[in-house]
Amino acid sequence: MQRQAGFTLIELITVIVILGILAAFAIPRFAGLETQARVATVKGMAGAVKSGAALVHALYIADGSNPVTVTMEGESVAIVNGYPSDAATGIVKTLQDITGFTSAASSSGWLLSFTNAPTAATCSVEYIEPTALNTPPTVTILTAGC
Repeated sequence: MQRQAGFTLIELITVIVILGILAAFAIPRFAGLETQARVATVKGMAGAVKSGAALVHALYIADGSNPVTVTMEGESVAIVNGYPSDAATGIVKTLQDITGFTSAASSSGWLLSFTNAPTAATCSVEYIEPTALNTPPTVTILTAGC
């Protein structure tokens, strides 16, 4: 009597077919995660911008003398109407790390664009300083180009 070693051809073909079916369902799901990851990164930056603006507003209120700047983590932050200005000396100074984003003035405020996005200008966070005293700033999340 002879002992069989290894797999039969039918067993190998069955395993290959099963792996092919699994790959057909798994690959499209993993391919779609890049866009979701970029959107999540932009939303995270928007949260950081909102938190930074709220912290500056709290320092502004605590000062009590309507300062034009406050000091945050050793950085002087420019203030407009009680919140950070929409300039490099304002909202950008409230953020510790903007790695992966470019920072520039936009037509209506300040834009933080995600650099690894297919269309960076529409995968970004826009900060617009308030137009009246103690009204919150506008933070817009743009994800169409992610």
